[in-house]
Amino acid sequence: MLKINNLHASINEKEILKGINLEVKPGEVHAIMGPNGAGKSTLSSVIAGREDYEVSEGEIILDDEDIIELAPEERAHKGIFLSFQYPVEIPGVTVTNFIKSAINETRKAKGLEEMPAKDLLKTIREKSELLEIDRKFLSRSLNEGFSGGEKKRNEIFQMAMLEPKLAILDETDSGLDIDALRIVANGVNKLKSEDNAVIVITHYQRLLDYIVPDFVHVLHDGKIVKSGGKELALELEEKGYDWIKNS
Repeated sequence: MLKINNLHASINEKEILKGINLEVKPGEVHAIMGPNGAGKSTLSSVIAGREDYEVSEGEIILDDEDIIELAPEERAHKGIFLSFQYPVEIPGVTVTNFIKSAINETRKAKGLEEMPAKDLLKTIREKSELLEIDRKFLSRSLNEGFSGGEKKRNEIFQMAMLEPKLAILDETDSGLDIDALRIVANGVNKLKSEDNAVIVITHYQRLLDYIVPDFVHVLHDGKIVKSGGKELALELEEKGYDWIKNS
């Protein structure tokens, strides 16, 4: 599904990614871990196509197509979803209207008609129940006055509605208490299938108690320096990142 080959990327002429190689297949969950400044969030932003970053070398292949030249919205239409670490507030636009616009823009890009209102409302009802979201929440302005947990739950709700091929969760556990973490993780787990894949970017092993990865990769100084199974995350929790640097 996703193949990253020798990816180099910089921002303001400072190189952050220094030759990333990664392959993600349908049905897999990959965790990217590493200390602050390792390049984790840069990697998620570059895959999603954020234009602040300059790719100087390498490829990002999604379903046999190199998407390096595609704009962020084109990548989104092809099935890439990025859950932001700090979601923006959009006063005056309700959660429901935002979702409606996002779904219909994607359908339009694929040459499809807008989703009929009754189908949209049925899907919203099903997905909000799945994620334990109160109906009143859907009529609030997007992220305005939301707690950290509500913002993250809303991001997972968007993911549920858009049904992306590849979901990238960038430090979704940041600032969440245990209950919010459990609800968000349960939502991700319920949305996993043999046709989609998830990349989880996190500092901490605790999220991986709830979203169990097939593979764990350690990013350090812009490169993946170690890969392994879920036990690698436990080892990192015990020994810290200095263990990787010194091994």
